[in-house]
Amino acid sequence: MHTPDLTVQRVRHPLKMRLLQVRRTQLIAPHLLSVTFTGDDLDDFVSASFDDHVKLFFPLPGESQPLLPTVSPEGVRMTDSGPRPIARDYTPRRYDSAAQELEIQFVLHGDGPASNWATQAKPGDYLGIGGPRGSFVIPTGFDWFLMVGDETALPAVGRRLEEVPAGTRVIAVLEVDSDHEKVDFETRADAEIIWIRRDGKPAPLETAIRRLKLPDGEGYVWAAGEASVMRSIHTHLVSERGLHKSRIRASSYWKHGAVAVHESHGD
Repeated sequence: MHTPDLTVQRVRHPLKMRLLQVRRTQLIAPHLLSVTFTGDDLDDFVSASFDDHVKLFFPLPGESQPLLPTVSPEGVRMTDSGPRPIARDYTPRRYDSAAQELEIQFVLHGDGPASNWATQAKPGDYLGIGGPRGSFVIPTGFDWFLMVGDETALPAVGRRLEEVPAGTRVIAVLEVDSDHEKVDFETRADAEIIWIRRDGKPAPLETAIRRLKLPDGEGYVWAAGEASVMRSIHTHLVSERGLHKSRIRASSYWKHGAVAVHESHGD
């Protein structure tokens, strides 16, 4: 009997800065906007994992194009002493090399540089993109996958559900503000999608995970969302459920009272 290789791999990519333009936008849910970019700089773009992240560089007020850092053997540096561009981390939702298209999905969460830019984005607008610097490649041979997250995790969850082989057992527990924020995923997986509505409740995502019965066999958990929630879920699964820390990847995509947060727990 063939035993699948369950080794997680970290892959490095050459770092490159790219100047892209908006090709089209589409509102997927009331607060989830898809923006598709194009440009010659995408020719050698590589994204090897569903939870890769690229650094988006936004134009400064009054500017049409962002000021991009330069990459050299000495590292990354800005080209002048002017204001630094505003940058945020985002997941490459879809890359089509033939069509020369890169899709990024933005959660429209109110007043913020990324949300404000995306809300007003129109074809022809410029945006800078750096990376991804590397990929955390999780093999598909596990008996089951559990995916956990809030709205910020939906692009990565959607990409993973599209990419796993047919019949792959996937449970996705996803927290949204209301039923209107649910999205439809295209997948050939044996997928169970569990939607959790906040409804003003404290930590509904963590509560749902504590009540969830994990399948038998060798599994892998991927989780992303608010920092304190992700930390609690990671601790619960490792300390109380006995899941080995090598079988869980929990990341903070945002944090209450902070900006530009992206960190992993238990690595």
